Amino acid sequence: MNRIPLNIFLHHSSRIAAGCMGLGGSWDDAPVTGKDVRLAHELVDHSLDCGINFFDHADIYTRGKAEQVFGKVLSERPELRRDIFIQSKCGIRFQENGAPQRYDFSKEWIISSVENSLARLNTEYLDLLLLHRPDPLMEPEDVADAFQQLQRAGKVKHFGVSNMNGHQIKFLQGYLEQPIIVNQLEMSLSHLDWVDEGVVFNYPDSAAISFTPGTIEYCRTHNIQLQAWGCLSKGLFSGKDISGESESVKATAQLVASYAAELNVSREAIVLAWLIRHPAGIQPVIGTTNGERIRACQQAESIELSREQWYQLFLTARGRALP
Repeated sequence: MNRIPLNIFLHHSSRIAAGCMGLGGSWDDAPVTGKDVRLAHELVDHSLDCGINFFDHADIYTRGKAEQVFGKVLSERPELRRDIFIQSKCGIRFQENGAPQRYDFSKEWIISSVENSLARLNTEYLDLLLLHRPDPLMEPEDVADAFQQLQRAGKVKHFGVSNMNGHQIKFLQGYLEQPIIVNQLEMSLSHLDWVDEGVVFNYPDSAAISFTPGTIEYCRTHNIQLQAWGCLSKGLFSGKDISGESESVKATAQLVASYAAELNVSREAIVLAWLIRHPAGIQPVIGTTNGERIRACQQAESIELSREQWYQLFLTARGRALP
């Protein structure tokens, strides 16, 4: 049986989330076009046709235009809102008006970011709000006040984080009334520190691992849904030209293709099935807007890799033996 997300809220959403970073056109101030809006309609339709009803946004994606074109879809088809889950993120600020690039978890910025996202998305509430990247200047009391105000106003139903380790989540949770129910991390066959951290303990290789120990276990223990961004490795194992890549990447791509043929599914399905096979109940966030590729990803839900297949992919992608 395919493992399902751990958090009871997410039991009602799709196993795979559709990432919306590719919507809205360019990352500048150019206005959205009719083509951009049509692409948003197509993403929604292709996703729903595949049973994907969870849409992942951030206020910075194409500088707000990703949310804007998605909001145009909802304005033209308001009946969709009751059947979908919308998640957005805030906390990253671009360089502007003489100010540097920065992270901002101040109460004022969190609330204003949500207000702007709601306006762009043409919705009265977010199902989930995530803090995008840790702010070293975070005052947890500010975050707590912001979350409280947003929830009481009915503007955000649930809260989570992104790119945080277990210690940071534990610290922040100590100030919040609302449970943190999501942590979105980069997790894929090409980004393996989150797995390696657990297998190289008490071994010299551990010094080279950048992933904070215990984060996966903390999230599982506290019923925090792990979401994986970058989960398709930008097509590295599913069709991208890898002639200049390492031998381990080439061998992994070949193994993915072999398993795909054996199980009669797409290569994308194998890449995602590797994540889904992990007992943490990881929810992949796919970033493609291509309908054919969305359907290819959805096939991951129809298979389960064996322990041996999972380890073979892990070892091949790792490029070296286990301790």
